Amino acid sequence: MAAQKVALITAGTAGLGAQIARILAPDFRLAINYANNTARANTLLEELHTIPSTPNPSTTQQQTPRFHLLRADVGDRPSVQKLIQDTLTTFGRLDVVISNAGWTRVTNFANLDEGMVDEDWDRCFLYNVKGHLWLMHAAKPHLEASEGAFVTTASIAGVKPSGSSLPYAVTKAAAIHLSKALAVICSPNVRVNSVSPGLLLTDWGLSFGEQKIEAATQATKLKRLATVEDVADQVRVLATTKSMTGQNLIVDSGTSL
Repeated sequence: MAAQKVALITAGTAGLGAQIARILAPDFRLAINYANNTARANTLLEELHTIPSTPNPSTTQQQTPRFHLLRADVGDRPSVQKLIQDTLTTFGRLDVVISNAGWTRVTNFANLDEGMVDEDWDRCFLYNVKGHLWLMHAAKPHLEASEGAFVTTASIAGVKPSGSSLPYAVTKAAAIHLSKALAVICSPNVRVNSVSPGLLLTDWGLSFGEQKIEAATQATKLKRLATVEDVADQVRVLATTKSMTGQNLIVDSGTSL
């Protein structure tokens, strides 16, 4: 019998990352990366253990561990390399990488002066672009061996000029194009795609305040914001569909139309 497939999720213990973990938990063993909040990570781990594993005659069930937490800063290349190695050491294989980490600092997008902070540009490029590149480079031979998938979390801000800041929007656009480029470079054995959510009411999204949330809701064609559940469902599609690569799935309730 084959071993159960393994997925690594970066920034996987809150918001979208945590929901992706929940949606993959029945069918994958999970390496879940987090940056600092150990208590939150352990709370999620306890929750995941309550989710039943989907019976599959072709896999050996009850492999341990089902879930494993890995603390690492994905904005540091040696840490990214160690993250992949620790995943392999723990689970013995790697089939899917969900590159979900990112960074922004909320500014007024329409104010060019507020978009001129060099530190914001550097940090956005580090976490929204280079971190994904480093993760793919470290994971590539293992994903080739499993004919696996790599999924990047981008943003509607990378499709339609908008969002929390100018550096964020530009680097999310770069993340989308990076995914397309990696889909070409890593074919035929690795599928690379991205997902671009609209505003999500995670802890971060809620920090925008009622006025901005209402404006974002009214800007959608469906008059409702995308949910983390909807986006996580599409991430699962990208993680498991064998015939998609180089695509950017937009989940924004029609905001970008």
